[in-house]
Amino acid sequence: MQTRLDINTADPKALKAMYALETYLASSELSTTLKELIKIRSSQINNCAFCINMHTTDAIKNGETAQRIFLLSAWKEVADLYTEEEQVALTMTEEITLIANNGLSDATYQKACSLFSETQIAQIIMAIATINAWNRIAVSTHKPI
Repeated sequence: MQTRLDINTADPKALKAMYALETYLASSELSTTLKELIKIRSSQINNCAFCINMHTTDAIKNGETAQRIFLLSAWKEVADLYTEEEQVALTMTEEITLIANNGLSDATYQKACSLFSETQIAQIIMAIATINAWNRIAVSTHKPI
């Protein structure tokens, strides 16, 4: 696959805005583990090899187990490997990433409300939105791993 433009070279201000979202997320209440699971799962759904490679590497550096990473695309089949909070965040990730399939369901939102504060829910939604934007940038530009 031929690499396309480098957005940072073509329009540095565009990526500066994306990095501002990352700065916001770095200071959020969400654990690094939860943020990496969200990033990996969304990147799997979006077939973003660059982001899958980056975030699986980051997750391992932050102490995530290989088993949980390997099984993430089939997490519902091995749900006991993930906490209840992680399961809800992964469901949110899938529903929001696949927004054309009805988006975030009322049932998932209600479950999230029982486990997370409104601030945390907002942060999860922003983490999902941000990685989806990164996936679209990387896939559209054929960013190499």
